[in-house]
Amino acid sequence: MKQTHIFPTVSGPLALAASYANGYRETKTNLHPTASLAELRNAFGGPLPAKAQPGEDVIAELIHAAEPGLVGNTQPGFHAWVMGASHPTGVAADWLTSIWGQNAGIYQGSPAAATAEEVACDWVLDVLDLPRTASVGITTGATMAGFIGLAAARDEVLRRKGYDLASDGLQGAPGITIFASDDTHVSNLAALRYLGFGNRNISRVPSDDQGRMILVDLAERMALVDGPKIVIATAGHINSGAFDDFHALADLAAQHDAWLHVDAAFGLWARTSVSTKYLTSGIDRADSWSTDGHKWLQIPFDAGFAIVRDRQAHRRAMDISASYLPLAPEDGRHATHYNPELSRRARGFAVWATLKALGRDGISDMVRNHCDCASLLAHKLQTTPGVRVLNDVVLNQVVLSFDRGQGDSDQMVQAMEQALNADGQHFFRTAEWRGQRVLRVSIIGFETGPDHIQALARKIKTLWADIGA
Repeated sequence: MKQTHIFPTVSGPLALAASYANGYRETKTNLHPTASLAELRNAFGGPLPAKAQPGEDVIAELIHAAEPGLVGNTQPGFHAWVMGASHPTGVAADWLTSIWGQNAGIYQGSPAAATAEEVACDWVLDVLDLPRTASVGITTGATMAGFIGLAAARDEVLRRKGYDLASDGLQGAPGITIFASDDTHVSNLAALRYLGFGNRNISRVPSDDQGRMILVDLAERMALVDGPKIVIATAGHINSGAFDDFHALADLAAQHDAWLHVDAAFGLWARTSVSTKYLTSGIDRADSWSTDGHKWLQIPFDAGFAIVRDRQAHRRAMDISASYLPLAPEDGRHATHYNPELSRRARGFAVWATLKALGRDGISDMVRNHCDCASLLAHKLQTTPGVRVLNDVVLNQVVLSFDRGQGDSDQMVQAMEQALNADGQHFFRTAEWRGQRVLRVSIIGFETGPDHIQALARKIKTLWADIGA
């Protein structure tokens, strides 16, 4: 697929990339890829050149090859998944991160990176109103953050039973039982698998129609199990946006000497707004939390936060030490204490810059706006015949079904997805939830506002009038 690009007179690959980037978001009008897989393979393919190529030519070719295969997840009309839209200030900081080329594993590898990360982590704890003495690891996203939190949990619950995981490994360890909702996010199951747990180690607790764990069932299951226990809760269900009862879960965890981990990939940021903080009541009583930075905080990919109440448990699970890695008493933060990476990107620069650009009020206003937009969409559609809002809209998620009363709801949902995507102005995907096909509406891009939602509601009504007929 041939495209014509006109670049201003620039010098060098960096200048060309910066010039292109300045206009990309304004010119990305189609949120869907326009090239087929075969066309993309042809554009990127061919033999590797034997000789070095001019940097400007390579960057120009990269733009030409990639642009037809890009997805518009930075645009206001992207609602398929909870992704975030990469705040421009964070993007600029991320460019500098690449230019500086720092290895942020230990303080002496980059004092600037370590200090920016230290300050940014303190800001994260402050804005989320979590224990200020907790430790924070900046990692790739909520999946790895969950891995880190659950690694700390595994080590600590075994230590409480007198078992030294670092010395004796998992081979002879007491059996640990994991309690998680039957609707828990798949990333939690992946993290548990990476940590050596199988399906038989996980007690899948029934959940209600919003995806919240049913506490009576959880209590009964925990009472039947001896040995170390870990409970995984949810703050912001991926479909419904629902929150577990954290006070009740913390009470159960304390009763059984269990570790309480909260999967809060985007729901944790509800704590930043007075209008939604009540949803997280009791969440500060947990032992660890995993959340994304590239979702609601709009940090460029990739960014996530593993937050652990017990710093020593965090360090026992993650620490990397060697004689050639100098750790002087006067040093600042060492990221190797909190992440499973020795060579790592200096993610703290983009985190620091994005937090600074948004400010406490900006984060709060953005969260409130997205939640208000979700409520607005549900309100606009609730009286439309055949359109059903399936979730209690408490956060930024709306789950929709479309039904003509002829037993063909799944087909109607698929038809609506295709119709909504047809003009390229929106990007939607369906999901399977509670035994039926649904359309998920995730409102997360920092530029998405009420005007976009008003237009989306009108579009849904118009398309449904045709399809439903």
